[in-house]
Amino acid sequence: MTDKKADLAGPGIGDYAELEKILPQDYSSLLSPKETQNATYAVKDYIEENLCKQLNLIRVTVPLIVDVQSGVNDYLDRDGSRTPVGFHISNDRDKNPIDAEVVQAATKWKRMALKQFGMDAGEGLLTDMRAIRKDYFLDHDHSAYVDQWDWELTITAEQRNLQFLRQVVEKLWNVLKGAEAHVQQLFPQIKTDKYPNLPEKLTFIHAEDILDKFPGLPRMQRETTILQEYPAIFIYGIGWVLKDGYPHEMRAADYDDWVTETTSEDGRPMHGLNGDILVWNPITKRRHELTSMGIRINIETLKKQLEISGQLDFLKLPYHQAILNDEIPLSIGGGIGQSRTFMIILKKAHIGEVSATVWPKILKDMCKKKNIHVIE
Repeated sequence: MTDKKADLAGPGIGDYAELEKILPQDYSSLLSPKETQNATYAVKDYIEENLCKQLNLIRVTVPLIVDVQSGVNDYLDRDGSRTPVGFHISNDRDKNPIDAEVVQAATKWKRMALKQFGMDAGEGLLTDMRAIRKDYFLDHDHSAYVDQWDWELTITAEQRNLQFLRQVVEKLWNVLKGAEAHVQQLFPQIKTDKYPNLPEKLTFIHAEDILDKFPGLPRMQRETTILQEYPAIFIYGIGWVLKDGYPHEMRAADYDDWVTETTSEDGRPMHGLNGDILVWNPITKRRHELTSMGIRINIETLKKQLEISGQLDFLKLPYHQAILNDEIPLSIGGGIGQSRTFMIILKKAHIGEVSATVWPKILKDMCKKKNIHVIE
């Protein structure tokens, strides 16, 4: 069993011998490769259109690369285990060079963009984000190539609470369920008793409550276990150190708010205004993460989280200065994994069936033996 410390940031699969056990033995795709492409774009179009309607968003362009000095790249966690791809642009014979990085996510850029595009409270943006995360172990649902619907919504100070967070999460879930119903009208063969549809409703639960239920298990195994009881969940409060001395998962200190004190429905003290949607994957029989999201830090919680993380030096960066000087809006936002969503809605065994990227030969050979068509 993976220990709790090792499980904080990793994908939970250590090697390809373990992955071979996870990939199904009796798999047959419900769609041909050609049908899969058509279905993928049907889901994509539906989700983009209806996210904009539900949350009052507009679609905007998003950068693939950012200036290192801007501080807007996403470091995903706070232990330094995932670093961006960087390169030097010599520009003007190195008289006006730029050191650039490929984005790992657009989390911070989106909040800056709310100001750039003049978004008032209740208005927001949706991006079709592409990124590279080179430090992932490449398995059935982790790729070095990342595609997300990254969205951000301007909010008021009064909306920085769990009730508002839940309202937004439920709107997102309704869009995902709507996309599932839409594509099944176009491709009826996707609806099958062998692989059940997503549940109608989400179960909301705090990370501390999951730990109470399964105190001896590492995070990934806690999630996989509880999803067998509740096949679609939203986990509140990811990043705050729980009573066993570990956070549910590492979270970067400078975007989601995981330090704010909250109260559970039955009156217990909790922390965090963020969380993840996870569902049970009936094909791999494992946890399947769809989205990470949260109410964003304000001036006070930025300082607290950077202090806890030992990263107060970040405060000098332009993005962090913009928060400290109250120059950018308060917001809520998140990233919905596109290929992860296609996988679960189209009932696929491997993310490579819906996403074209690089895979090691060992994985491609493994998939071929298991009748899994990985795009090359």
